Amino acid sequence: MRNDINILIAGGDMRQVYCAARLAQRYGTAITGFDSSALPSAVRALADPLPAADSYDCAVLPVLALDENGDISASFYSGSLSAETVASAVRDGGIIFTGRGDSRLAELFPQHRLISYLGREELQLRNAVLTAEGAVQLALERLDVALNGLPVLIVGLGRIGTALALILRGFGADITAAVRSSQAEAKARMLGVKSVRTDALGGDYTLVFNTAPAEVFTPDNIGRFRDDTLFIELASDAGGFSTEAAEALGARLIRANGLPGKTAPVTAGEIIADAVAAIIEEGGGGYEN
Repeated sequence: MRNDINILIAGGDMRQVYCAARLAQRYGTAITGFDSSALPSAVRALADPLPAADSYDCAVLPVLALDENGDISASFYSGSLSAETVASAVRDGGIIFTGRGDSRLAELFPQHRLISYLGREELQLRNAVLTAEGAVQLALERLDVALNGLPVLIVGLGRIGTALALILRGFGADITAAVRSSQAEAKARMLGVKSVRTDALGGDYTLVFNTAPAEVFTPDNIGRFRDDTLFIELASDAGGFSTEAAEALGARLIRANGLPGKTAPVTAGEIIADAVAAIIEEGGGGYEN
């Protein structure tokens, strides 16, 4: 264990709890922004409800760092955790580890280095597997048919789409990937799945996963799917469904953002911890926002 680096885990959900537990095996680690009752007994000793000024070298913020009030997001805290509290606890020049970029953070932490742990390729790859596993679990909970032989469409063959194709292939699903380029068509062949172009969406699919961040579903093309097709949205931010398409689908559309934190918080937290540790050991270079 390295006693020369002290890390404050600030707010978030259960991912941050297990991130703290993992980092505590290597560094001086504390956690704030959680009610004591929300913390597992093994982690309660790490709680620091009122962190002292300049007592930490780094702070790890949640994937979505700020809430609607501009405070640190803290799902399991009955109070509020201000950015000022976290900033004062970390020495000047220390690192504030963030998830998704937020333009407000630079103003809230002017004396610190902002580094995104989500910028790590290994984290994104490992998170893609967790997202795909969670999406398949969600589909199994909603469908009343087996995945074996089921006609499934995956829109996009990035990290998550690729992980989905590999997992669903193991179930014996009849998989088609909707792609935009000949390169992606070649990738589909390599994965052993069929492909169609995204401008020709539609067909006899029971289940559709969208991983594309661009708007690809409109009232026109969703009308070319079966009336009972289940759509699962996995893309971040606006996603692939126009407002009109989402309204038309109603309950047939499940927005499943942030699945790793919901279906596998232990592993998701450990993945964040591993990324933070790698950045620290590398000196923090190359991953600044």
